[in-house]
Amino acid sequence: MSDSTQSAGVAAPRRQRRSRWQRMLHSPMFFPLLGFIAVFIIMSLVNDRFLDVSNIENVARQGSVIGIIAVGMSFAIFTGGIDLSVGPVMALSGTIMAGLMAAGWPAPIAIVAGLCVGSLFGAFNGFCVAFGRMPPIIVTLATMGAAHGLALLYTGGYPISGLPSWFSWFGRGNLAGLQVPIVIMLLVYAAGYVVLHHTPFGRYVYAVGGNEEATRLTGIRVPRTKMFVYTISGLTAAIAGLVITSRLMSGQPSIGEGFELDAIAAVVLGGAAISGGRGVVLGTLVGAMLLAILNNGLNLMGVSSYLQDVIKGGIILLAVYIGRGREG
Repeated sequence: MSDSTQSAGVAAPRRQRRSRWQRMLHSPMFFPLLGFIAVFIIMSLVNDRFLDVSNIENVARQGSVIGIIAVGMSFAIFTGGIDLSVGPVMALSGTIMAGLMAAGWPAPIAIVAGLCVGSLFGAFNGFCVAFGRMPPIIVTLATMGAAHGLALLYTGGYPISGLPSWFSWFGRGNLAGLQVPIVIMLLVYAAGYVVLHHTPFGRYVYAVGGNEEATRLTGIRVPRTKMFVYTISGLTAAIAGLVITSRLMSGQPSIGEGFELDAIAAVVLGGAAISGGRGVVLGTLVGAMLLAILNNGLNLMGVSSYLQDVIKGGIILLAVYIGRGREG
């Protein structure tokens, strides 16, 4: 065998390894998983209580609400949009459920009504963005205020209590050894994964975020896609409202304040491009759990909540910077 043949035989596996490494490096999941593992290891080393089974369950439960909201936020961001209304919509949906149950309505009807309210808010956002050609940040900023105001008007500014005891199952119950909020979150992610990666609609979502004009020229109904995207975002906010209302056993009109920022952070930390067209919903799950671990670990360490915001802000900026570098 000649020297050139031997060299070619050695170089081929090297090129394959280099190619696999480059594919892995450019995967949307690579840096989110790396960050998740790093934060998990650091928190387990600095605090003995972090790895307790009860604490890990607590982390997952705390992250479930943001995780659920972040699924709908992923759809919006993947199209190059954003939904700032999810926190107040979550609160409004939860108070509607609580108010109807407290008034004697059957719980299933109250739950469906709350989910419909969230979906309708999302559909309105989508209509304004898709058919009104209005900027998503302005539309959802306006509906954020509207949903918050409606929640306060509906409740008079006070929590609504007197819910049936069994309703707590959605926020505190167990199913097959897992806490129900975690099960609901996993089901929502499974549905989001199937829709985004195994349906034509999912391909349209990425296409719109990648190049909206080119997508329109191919014959895809871009406005309809956007409207469905924001409807999904409203629905997932309402599902989160169900979980948190059940956990608290009361309808809290102001419970969703700031949740939209955490949901956006989860999507960005999950490797999504804020400009759209890039990201995976499983990365969002990793981002949501990374945030939950960070919050829990910093609380165990006794770090001030003000400093926690600074730390989280720095991590989010780093994630955006890394994402920009990879896109370039």
